[in-house]
Amino acid sequence: MSTFQTALSGLQAASTDLQVMGNNIANANTVGFKSSNAQFADSYAAAIAGTSPQYGQVGIGTSVATVAQQFSQGNIESTSNPLDVAINGSGFFQFNYNGATVYGRNGQFQLDQNGYIVDAAGGQLIGTPAVSGVLTGGSGPLQITTTTLAPKATTSGTLGLNLNASSTPISSGTTFNINDPTSYNYSTTATVYDSLGTSHLLTTYYALTSGSTDGQKWNVYYSVDGTTSSGSGITSGGPLTIQFTSTGAISGTASGTIGPLSWADGASGSTIALNFAGSTNYNATSVVNSLTTDGSSVGQLSNLSIDPSGVVFGRYTNGQSAKLGLITLTNFKAPQGLQRLGNNYFVPTYASGQPLTGQPGGGGLGVLQSSAVEQSNVDLSSQLVNLIVAQQAYQANAQTIKTQNQVVQTLLSL
Repeated sequence: MSTFQTALSGLQAASTDLQVMGNNIANANTVGFKSSNAQFADSYAAAIAGTSPQYGQVGIGTSVATVAQQFSQGNIESTSNPLDVAINGSGFFQFNYNGATVYGRNGQFQLDQNGYIVDAAGGQLIGTPAVSGVLTGGSGPLQITTTTLAPKATTSGTLGLNLNASSTPISSGTTFNINDPTSYNYSTTATVYDSLGTSHLLTTYYALTSGSTDGQKWNVYYSVDGTTSSGSGITSGGPLTIQFTSTGAISGTASGTIGPLSWADGASGSTIALNFAGSTNYNATSVVNSLTTDGSSVGQLSNLSIDPSGVVFGRYTNGQSAKLGLITLTNFKAPQGLQRLGNNYFVPTYASGQPLTGQPGGGGLGVLQSSAVEQSNVDLSSQLVNLIVAQQAYQANAQTIKTQNQVVQTLLSL
């Protein structure tokens, strides 16, 4: 009767194989899904009486030794959602799901009504939160709460410009006046901000005072919102003098401080440090080549982005950005030992080892690709081929039972 047992074990093994492949095929379009394959082992063999063990062993079938999970990389597909994230390499996202810590590779994320980054099942993505743009170093669910970015007063500016060496010097004794174009040779404007985020127009004026074989000297004046500050110079006690060499380069340093400035809207007083490093004095049209200032108005959150190292940035309407958190990844010494939980989640077991968490790109962990998801790693072509093989194995074992049954019927009819 062992033939029946042998064939039944083959049927059971082939049935399990079909079930595993059916599950793979069913999840071929499941984002982050990892395929499995049934691995078989022969059952113990009984020795035929009177024979040596190496010659007289008869197998009594097969069994499913394990259903092994395959964590090979799936194809990465771009999406239009900036919160979608694909892991390119090793590692798992960590989630808080109904109070339990679970892991997965599905990076289809969105914000819930409380600002938490969650997946479709409601699991909260765990990482390193940020406070005021600084990563805290702790661990917890990532929540986007900084929807408004506070304004920042302008405190510095750098101008790189060319002042035309062929300009006519301003007549000696001419008093600077912002309304008198003959009292200066060139002017340029920049937007600056006070502590409440109100914008103001800063205008700097450049007047050639003298020229010699040693290089030209220029005075720099300023006005804010069209009003000349007391003293009218960029520094207290008089205008800043920019000295050029005979080759048109800055001689020494060229910097100064505007202020203190008082604002009508009740904002804190300001001082603005200006630096003209890199400016030139060539025989060419006066022009601003570069202009940078710090400071910004109030900003509203307009977009989110995630860099390859997992940092979540908020992009704001004032052109500024801020760190809002860090997505961490977790890996295991033996990922095949993880237990499936459903919803694309895994939980660790003794066989998988303890979770090892770190920043993407470090410690053997993969990097992140935003606006993308990792597709299932199921190879449909090979699954369909293997499906036919498993079907044939099932049919062959069924035929074994049928044949053995015919043998038994023959014996019974004697």
